[in-house]
Amino acid sequence: MNEEGRNNLYPVFFKTENLETLIIGGGNVAEEKLTFLLKSSPDSRVTMVSPMYREATEALAQKFGIEMIKKRYHKRFLEGKHIVIATTDIPEVNLQVYQDCREQSKLVNVADNPPYCDFYMGGIVTKGNVKVAISTNGKSPTTAKRLRQFFEEVIPENIDDLVNNLNEYRKTIKGDFEEKVETLNEFTKGLIGKKEVEK
Repeated sequence: MNEEGRNNLYPVFFKTENLETLIIGGGNVAEEKLTFLLKSSPDSRVTMVSPMYREATEALAQKFGIEMIKKRYHKRFLEGKHIVIATTDIPEVNLQVYQDCREQSKLVNVADNPPYCDFYMGGIVTKGNVKVAISTNGKSPTTAKRLRQFFEEVIPENIDDLVNNLNEYRKTIKGDFEEKVETLNEFTKGLIGKKEVEK
C-alpha cells in the first residue's frame, strides 16, 4: 500500500479532565465539537471564546460548567491551554489560531481543514471501560460515523463485565510482567472466536 492510502496517525486517549481545552467559535461546529468531547469525556475542562453563541451551545456549556468568554479571538486566550479547536466561519481567524498554536507548541484542530490539524476527532464507541476510536485519516467523517454505528451493534453490552473480571483475574496472577502477559494471552485467546478451517 502506498503512503497516500495509509493512515499514519497514532491514536492516543487523553485524560481531558487533566488538560485545558479551548474551543474558538460559538456556532454549529463549535457546538458539535463540544458535544462530541463531552459525550466521550464529560469531565473535560473546556473554555470557549466567541463574540456570540447559539442558544443551544450556551445551554450545553452551562450544563457542564464550561467557561464562556464573549470576545473575539486573541492569542492571549491560548495561555495555559493544551488542546485548541478552531471552529469559526472566518478562514483568516482559523489560520491565525493555527499559526499561534504552532508558535506555542499547542495541539490544534481547525475544523474541516485537515492540513491545519495536529489531530482529528474521529468516531468513538464506548461500552463501559471499553472505548474504540475510529479514524479515516480526516478523509470521510461519514464513514467513521457508519463504522461507529456498526461497532456499537457488534460489541456486546456485557463487554465491561469481561474487562472487570479479567482485571480481577490479572491481580491474582503470580510472576513478572512477561509471565502475566503470557498467562492472560493464553486465557483470552478464545475470545476472538476464530475457527480453524478443516482441510
